[in-house]
Amino acid sequence: MEAENTNKNIIVGRNPVMEALRNDREVEKLIVGKGAEGSIKKIVGMAKDKKIPIIMADKITLDRLADGSPHQGIAAYVSAYSYCDVDDILKKAEKRGEPPFIIILDNLEDPHNLGAIMRTAEACGVHGIIIPKRRSVGITDVVVKASAGAVEYISCAKVSNIVQTIESLKEKGIWIYACDMNGETYYKADLKGAAALVIGSEGFGISRLVKEKCDFVVSIPMVGKITSLNASNAAAVLMCEVRKQRDAGKL
Repeated sequence: MEAENTNKNIIVGRNPVMEALRNDREVEKLIVGKGAEGSIKKIVGMAKDKKIPIIMADKITLDRLADGSPHQGIAAYVSAYSYCDVDDILKKAEKRGEPPFIIILDNLEDPHNLGAIMRTAEACGVHGIIIPKRRSVGITDVVVKASAGAVEYISCAKVSNIVQTIESLKEKGIWIYACDMNGETYYKADLKGAAALVIGSEGFGISRLVKEKCDFVVSIPMVGKITSLNASNAAAVLMCEVRKQRDAGKL
């Protein structure tokens, strides 16, 4: 029997949910029946590894979510968002007749930050955002709300390896700029050409391997008592500077 009910954003049943997790389908949250045993423990373990929220529920709640399908004590909310390929992002830039403008997020985990970044990216003319498949937030309902509708217009690609993706972009003539400490002041850098800005995670910044692959490091001067901005704030500052330099170059 088909284990996905009439709500296409909900998958029910142990095997379907496990396959969704194995195939990196974007799972927003897991609903698990109280007292569930057996293979559900393995599924819960997989979800914890991917930092997917897990909610315990009674049988009545699961029956309602399953809408008549056999749920076997588990259900998953999955994202309806359709991710694109990196090539789709480059084609969008080509179609607009503009040098590529890309945001690369290195293990960003806060959905509010991702939503805010998508909102600013859409406003600044970014052609697309690239995120890793693992250890990173995907397009969840929280992201959709935080983006204030921008999720419908900004392309987002999920890749298996950020380092390899950066290498591929560099081969295509795109300069990679890491936003990190001890770099060139961002407004002194030439950001008018084909560019990808790399923004790190909230707690750890950009990973060493990713930073080593970047062409340049740009920094935001901090003169107050707070020594850093959160990811979405830093991304907004840099995206606006790229937009400013590009617009100035048209004059």
